[in-house]
Amino acid sequence: MQIASQAPSGRSAHLPSSGRRIPVSTYRLQLGPDLSFDQAAAQLDYLDDLGITDLYLSPILQAAPGSTHGYDVVDHTRISDVMGGRAGFERLTRAAHKRQMGIIVDVVPNHMGVPTPIYHNKAVWSVLKYGAHSPYARWFDGTDDGDGILMPFLGARIGTVLANHEITLEDRVIPGLEDEGAQPVLVYYDHVFPVRAGTENLPVELCVAQQYYRLAYWKVAAEELNFRRFFDVDTLLAVRVEDPEVFHATHGLLLELYQQGCIDGFRIDHPDGLADPRGYMRRLYTATGGAWITAEKILEADEQMQADWPVAGTTGYDAAWRIGALYCDPNGYGELATIAHTITGDIPGSLDEVIGEAKREITTTSLFAEVHRIASMAYQICRDDIMLRDHTQGWIARCLAELVIAFPRYRAYVVPGEPAPDEAVELVTAAATKARLRLDPELHDTLDLVVDLVLGRQVGSEQRVQRAQREELVVRFQQVCGAVTAKGVEDTAFYRWTHLLSLNEVGGSPATWGLTPDEFHPWCAQMAATWPATMTCGTTHDSKRSEDVRARMTVISQYASEWRALLTKLHPYTSQLEGHTENLLWQTLAGTWTSAGPMEIERFSDYMIKASREQKLWTSWTNPDAASEGVLAMTIGDLYADDDVMGAFADWFDITSEAARASILSRKAVQLTCLGVADCYQSCETVQNYLVDPDNRHPADFAALAKMGRELADRPPVSLAEEKYHITRAILRLRRRRPAVFVGPHASYRPLPSSSGHVTSYSRGAGDEVVVIASRLTRSAEQVDDYLGNTVVLPEGQWFDVLTAQEYPGGPVELTRLLERFPCAVLEEVSDAERTTSIRAVGQPPQPKPVRPAPAAETEGGLLGWLTRRFVNREEERTPVQPPKRIDGPADAR
Repeated sequence: MQIASQAPSGRSAHLPSSGRRIPVSTYRLQLGPDLSFDQAAAQLDYLDDLGITDLYLSPILQAAPGSTHGYDVVDHTRISDVMGGRAGFERLTRAAHKRQMGIIVDVVPNHMGVPTPIYHNKAVWSVLKYGAHSPYARWFDGTDDGDGILMPFLGARIGTVLANHEITLEDRVIPGLEDEGAQPVLVYYDHVFPVRAGTENLPVELCVAQQYYRLAYWKVAAEELNFRRFFDVDTLLAVRVEDPEVFHATHGLLLELYQQGCIDGFRIDHPDGLADPRGYMRRLYTATGGAWITAEKILEADEQMQADWPVAGTTGYDAAWRIGALYCDPNGYGELATIAHTITGDIPGSLDEVIGEAKREITTTSLFAEVHRIASMAYQICRDDIMLRDHTQGWIARCLAELVIAFPRYRAYVVPGEPAPDEAVELVTAAATKARLRLDPELHDTLDLVVDLVLGRQVGSEQRVQRAQREELVVRFQQVCGAVTAKGVEDTAFYRWTHLLSLNEVGGSPATWGLTPDEFHPWCAQMAATWPATMTCGTTHDSKRSEDVRARMTVISQYASEWRALLTKLHPYTSQLEGHTENLLWQTLAGTWTSAGPMEIERFSDYMIKASREQKLWTSWTNPDAASEGVLAMTIGDLYADDDVMGAFADWFDITSEAARASILSRKAVQLTCLGVADCYQSCETVQNYLVDPDNRHPADFAALAKMGRELADRPPVSLAEEKYHITRAILRLRRRRPAVFVGPHASYRPLPSSSGHVTSYSRGAGDEVVVIASRLTRSAEQVDDYLGNTVVLPEGQWFDVLTAQEYPGGPVELTRLLERFPCAVLEEVSDAERTTSIRAVGQPPQPKPVRPAPAAETEGGLLGWLTRRFVNREEERTPVQPPKRIDGPADAR
């Protein structure tokens, strides 16, 4: 969808160059073995009917063999063979463009995959074989310590592996290098490594020792890693894309496809891992002549996108958590906090304490090598400067670790050679103040020195001589902060802090327990004015829980007292579990329960094992406790087999279903209308029960989705899944009809007055062309009959609800009229009969919502009475848990 991108005077500059395409509504597709380019092209008619304007594709370049996600690119010069190669991609783009649909591609600039066997990545293979003489030597972030780049892929210590003759020296023809004939290689099971010229005739032990790389036990990486990687994943090797030569080599094909018109925009993965995110964005923007670019940037609640990045905005995490917070009842905090603290027992008192503890563990375990690396760099600088050398390596290491742990965001943005921005100075200073409290007073001078060094300040007497080392320290400190925050907060603390798990989402803010419309409106208005082409999202391929699971979980906050009573009754069933895991289990069961019952036990069990390993409290990926994991798996089996437990959750679902329905539908309407480019993750146009990867990357059932679409063209929606589909399609079609209302320089956001605090109401467009009214916290609204007699004031004109085909005049309209059929209303201004007729032709108007009989729990003594009846005959003694079975498998790289 083409939109004029020229911003009028005084408006945002965060738009593509004039004439460049801006998407209106994107549809994320997870390409790979289960979805090729041709298979994606086969869905274009369906997506066109849905109202999508642009396809948003997962990475398309050649990835490691067997990759299911594409973020482990091994060859930047090839389009994925599994997906259909360049020919398949071009067929898809031609078919999309024929329907006026654009193509957005996910780009992975931060890292490359280290596949098995490694020869699938010719760049890494070359560096291992030729060392500094390789044409790819400058591609990777490594520290030459004399041993060569670490290859930590052995299952035991090197001495043991060699003694057992597990490494052999063989001659093999390497795929992709057939013209070189058979060449000597070192083979370790499925791993194949190149051999340095001149060492092939040595005994195996000496040959291994003479390579440009160091074969090592996999656990060595945690302490002696000498290359930068994506977080703590040894098979994702960081790339020095800040080097112009590396940038052009790794982006050449994508830029060629952009210039040919095959690609219309880019999503940038993990920019905070880059040495110079701003420089990268500027280079890409320039190379594309000002394309629409969005960055996967995780922002804290008080953080704004970097204004000097030439991007359209974020991928939508900042919008997602705020939308979710609108549906979190702050009155439920006390009860749910009491549950969390009671069940977990030893949990620290605040989220900040949980985060600090988790980050501290990460700096001493999985990312110890990264922290040690920057500490060694800082010590080297001090040792070689007469004015600084009395700061010991131990002092520097402790100060740097505390500074990293205390850092309040993903990273600062200090560019070597430029004065540190005021915001960066404030962040580092705040972290130092916090770190100072944990350090001996004798180390405070060292801490002050470390602060000066990481901010690039002139300190000591050797600034000019040490310029390169000091600039590298500035960059590496920021990269380490991001990695420690990601692993410590999202991948550890967010699994431990179990007050309300729906708030613990990627880019989320669990400290913000609920937002009011009065708090939500100013943020949306400011974003519409300054970032009018940013993205919103509900679910992504990185989501810990789908939008619908989060909606059901958040409803717990509206029933907090009843939830506490329920868990009190259920605790004997899970008393053998660790407390954090127990609380996570119950909320996950509630969040994934549907009208069909619980999630499949295999999916649920797999998720619980993974989540427990992420908690790192009693099991982990590096030290799995098979016996305790077996207890967890057997407990889940017992719960699924227990009629009382299953009956209790069936009743819970029935009791909360109306509140959950309202939350699922109204928050989807807000996500699709409140701001910028609206994304729909594959199949989330209807209700989906997804948990963290790999569960959230299951293939979409497009045949079933298309069937639903065809049926709803001739009849009104009946089920919740159909209602969500109907609302999504109606809004996406509206966005396509009126793109300038939602995206671009004229896509204003204005709050609309309402006499109720249980709705979020606003208009979009410079002329208030679209109005949205979305219910929130419907249980408390019903308890006080809040919608009865309350109104929202519509702008002047005649208004048509694209969801129900009802018409309303401007001025005050009662909420009971607007929200009679759906918990949300999306109104389009209609100025003449012809326009109204064309809108009405879009689909059949839904029938009035059927009246649902009140659940027994609501009519026979309330929920507490129901609990008494449900569990009155429960046996006090539970069946002993059976012996465990081992559950293994590495964490997904993404």
